[in-house]
Amino acid sequence: MSGEITFFELGVEDPERARAFYGGLFGWTMAPGPDGGGLTVEGSSVPGGVHGGDPGSAPYLFFRVDDMDRALVSVRELGGVVEEMDIDGDAEQQARYGRFRLCRDDQGSPFGLHQPPAG
Repeated sequence: MSGEITFFELGVEDPERARAFYGGLFGWTMAPGPDGGGLTVEGSSVPGGVHGGDPGSAPYLFFRVDDMDRALVSVRELGGVVEEMDIDGDAEQQARYGRFRLCRDDQGSPFGLHQPPAG
């Protein structure tokens, strides 16, 4: 179903410190992320990740879409902006994790879209 939260990402300065903090707070465990630079969160009801080099950022929330290309057209038609950065990874990562895009609504508020992998 479109619109449900399917993924979250926490931007921090140091992922290892985040591992200790959120592990202690919520009991999460974390494994190396698919790009080798971040971490995947395990033990949360919603899949999540942590990336470094982004101190003080707000959490990124990703909402499910069934067709990423159609959703991106809709974002633009409704006055929003699609960030022009590739965060999908390669074809193997897309097959495993799906497609992701960062956007801003028509008032400038950030959000993400996630098309889960087929199957």
